[in-house]
Amino acid sequence: MSRKRKVLIIDDSAVARQALSRICSDSEDLEVVGTAPDAMIGLRKIESLKPDVITLDVEMPRMDGLTFLEKLMMSNPLPVVMVSAYTESGSSAALRAFDLGAIDVVEKPRMEVRDGLNRLAELIVDKVRAASYARVATPAERFFVRSSAKPVEISPAEREKIGSLPNQHVIAIGASTGGPQALSSIFRVLPQELPPILVVQHITPSFTKSFCNSLDHDSQLTVQLGTEGAYLRRGHAYLAPGDQHMLLRRTGDDLTLTLSGHDRVNRHRPSVDELFKSVAESAGNFATGILLTGMGVDGAEGLALMRDKGAWTLAQDESSSVVFGMPRAAIEQNGADQVISLAEIPNAIVEHFIVESNN
Repeated sequence: MSRKRKVLIIDDSAVARQALSRICSDSEDLEVVGTAPDAMIGLRKIESLKPDVITLDVEMPRMDGLTFLEKLMMSNPLPVVMVSAYTESGSSAALRAFDLGAIDVVEKPRMEVRDGLNRLAELIVDKVRAASYARVATPAERFFVRSSAKPVEISPAEREKIGSLPNQHVIAIGASTGGPQALSSIFRVLPQELPPILVVQHITPSFTKSFCNSLDHDSQLTVQLGTEGAYLRRGHAYLAPGDQHMLLRRTGDDLTLTLSGHDRVNRHRPSVDELFKSVAESAGNFATGILLTGMGVDGAEGLALMRDKGAWTLAQDESSSVVFGMPRAAIEQNGADQVISLAEIPNAIVEHFIVESNN
């Protein structure tokens, strides 16, 4: 049996520290090695305890969590799961945390903190466990990604050709741990002429809308939450809403979305597998499937089915994945036509549709 993953909890609330400690300690593969009531004490404990992962509150005295996170990622990068209250400022803090290098974010209840955290116990353990295995980018790597993010080069003639493709084409993307950063880097450089894109990202439901708005702001595409019965439009991307499966359905010659609250699949709702399987059945060889970084196996079976139905499929490679679990599972199931780095994915997408438009 592999060793337990060491967790350090930094939170100014004694109630939250106790609740998080119990939740993590109840998991047989996590060990809480220490707690700290503020960032300064936490910094000293990081040096002595050498944790695999940190849970970090956003609002704390002396030094707030985001300031601490920024300093930590500049000097001693470690996997961090932020604990942020669901408020307007909390949503902004969550997005800023991802930008600074946090692996994931957990919603911290504003009332009845102990009971609220206990209700989220399974989710918290999943996020902390996944983060403990994450590959954390160095400051130089994050700087390079930002500085090299240039729109994919595409000529006016190629734009016109892609824009004239049949309306049956659709792109489906799935991601989990590390996905917000990966999706942001992809969407930032894609052209708007592409076929519709459907996205499932495992993220705390209350932060989904803010994440959607962030993608929309930074992209040439129009990014919106998927809605029941929506007709897919070229140049648009649809993000699965919180706590609902998003599925593709064919209505005559039109492709539409449907939402469902049915049981979790692979412990997730929305599930990447549910999206991919519906795309395989409804779009067949007109589909493109892309599985990005994430813990677990969600999306592996669906990507393999998409490939079996004639879709073109990609999996993110290990070196660029924060966690290689989901892409690895898809590769092992022979679900990926290509395994490529995150940086190569946008160009690969565009080149694929240029070729399609010439056929």
